[in-house]
Amino acid sequence: MDAPEIDYRAELPPHRQIAVWVLARIESGDLQPGQPVPSEKELVDMFGVARTTARRAIAWLRDQGAIRTVAGRGSYVAGRGQGRTAGPG
Repeated sequence: MDAPEIDYRAELPPHRQIAVWVLARIESGDLQPGQPVPSEKELVDMFGVARTTARRAIAWLRDQGAIRTVAGRGSYVAGRGQGRTAGPG
């Protein structure tokens, strides 16, 4: 799994760059519904970022409905029908 280098001068903050990378792997089919996504530690090791940055990336993906997190088990690609949800209104 080759991770791109974080561009600290980019408009997107580091956690969003990581999230975009994970989303691209989901959209390409590299990660299928139900499969685990890289853990915080794996993201830290892959991207060379702080754990809080990796945690924010996972939280952002969860907030977008792209992944689901099971306490003590990890985070997984959301299944079909569990994807992004429309906001209120």
